[in-house]
Parts: sequence; C-alpha cells; structure tokens
Amino acid sequence: MTANRSATSETRRVLLDGSVASVVVDGDHLVADDGRRVAESEASYLPPSEPSKILCVHLNHVSRVDEFQVSLPAAPTYFQKPTSSLNGHRGDVVRPERCNWLNYEGEIVIVIGRPCRNVSPSEVGEYIAGYTIGNDYGLHDFRDTDAGSMLRVKGSDTLCPVGPGLVEGWDFRGKGIRTLGNGEVAQDGTTDEMTWDMHYLVADLARTITLLPGDMVFSGTPANSRPVLPGDVVTVEVEGLGALTNTIVGGSTPIRDDCGAQPSESEEVLSTALGGDWEFRGIRPPKR
Repeated sequence: MTANRSATSETRRVLLDGSVASVVVDGDHLVADDGRRVAESEASYLPPSEPSKILCVHLNHVSRVDEFQVSLPAAPTYFQKPTSSLNGHRGDVVRPERCNWLNYEGEIVIVIGRPCRNVSPSEVGEYIAGYTIGNDYGLHDFRDTDAGSMLRVKGSDTLCPVGPGLVEGWDFRGKGIRTLGNGEVAQDGTTDEMTWDMHYLVADLARTITLLPGDMVFSGTPANSRPVLPGDVVTVEVEGLGALTNTIVGGSTPIRDDCGAQPSESEEVLSTALGGDWEFRGIRPPKR
C-alpha cells in the first residue's frame, strides 16, 4: 500500500533508556523531543495510548457480514477487551497451550483525544486524537462459554496489539486495510465497506458512556479472519497508518483444568474460526 501522509503527523510511544518516550520517525530512526535517538528496528514499542477502556464493534464490514451469511442489526453492537490484553508493535501474541483456534482480525482503531459524551456524529472529529492499527485477536476455543461477553475470546493476555503509532489528521474515507500472514494477503478490504463509519461508532458509544483521552474504539474487520499457529508472523497494513506486525508464540502455561469452562471444538467454535459457511466435520487444526 502507498501511504499518503501529506496532511498527517505521527507519534509513537517506546521504551527509551528504561522510560516511556514519545518519538517521531526520522528515516530509519525514532527521535524523542530531547533529541535522543534509537534505531527503529531496535525500538521497544508500547501501545500508542493508555486507554481506560477498549471498545469494539462486533460486525461492521459488509464482506464479513456476507461471509457469515447473516443480517446486521439496525444499530451496532459492541464488546470490550480488558486493558490487560494490550500489546504493542512487534510484541508476541500468545496462543495458550491446549488452545487451537486463535484468529487474527485486522482493524483500524480510533483513539479519543478529550472527554467525549453526548455528541453528534458531525461533532466527533473534534474529540479524536488520531487513528492507529489494531489486531483484534480472538481465542475461539472459549466461544461456547463467552460468546456474549467475548471476555476470554477477545480479552486474554496479549490479544490486543495496537500500533505502531498514533496518526493525527488522517481521513478514514476510502482507505485500504489488509492483513498478511507470513507475507501472504489474507484479508483485503476498505473503509468504504463499513456499514457504520468511525464517527458514527464513537457518537453511538458516547450516548451513554463517557469516552476519555486515550480510550480506543476498534472499528471492525473485513472478511477472512482465520486461525494462526505459533511461528506465524501477522501484519496489518492500513493506508496512511503504516503496518502493525506481531509474531504468534505458543504459551508455556496450559489452561488450568481444575476450574472453569475448558477449551472446546464445537460447531460454533469451528464455524466462527473458519469463516461461517463450511462443512465442519472432520476438520482438525494443525498442532504446531
């Protein structure tokens, strides 16, 4: 993708000499306000904001709706990812032991810039700090028990990588978004296929929920979310926002079996993980 940054500016958050620093890109380096520099390839990235909450729309992209052969409700529905699930650019995403159905979902993330409550869609732009990239990973092994809240499905540790930076002045209209798995294009969509645009989503949420500076709103994913395996490298690219890359690793600690619902491979789990309209019987995941 070719990014047009003529009317935008970007900042990134990294660990620099053991402390949090805001930096800008200067060629192959990142530069802090005080002049300190670090090679971009060696930077330790943090999420671009510190949200009090992370809110996500369930379905928004038309291609995703068509893939599942469902009808959208009259208005958006949402779920939350806990802040403890946050991860950064180039961070490892953990697929827990005894779990097999971890899916990527490349998305665009809205970051709130000032307290936002009871505003119209036409006013929302004044309350947005900028935009970034997210990957709304889902651990579908728990879908049978957490399908409503999506708490463990979408909220397990490391399953919310966001970054690499926060881009101000970016126009979300007509922008491409795609997800690559090990260099191969897996998802390919545009913001124009969103049923509800990003200003609408923020205004809808802010009718009853006060959105605070740093809060994140995930705006939905295109079709073709599929399972990933330890060792896979997943990159989400958005026109004008750059690229977010993460590596999947296997968890060293198994899911406990002495409490709680256990990972499962029901029709619901497999159907969601593999994209809706398919013949589930006999399909087994690789165990890498």
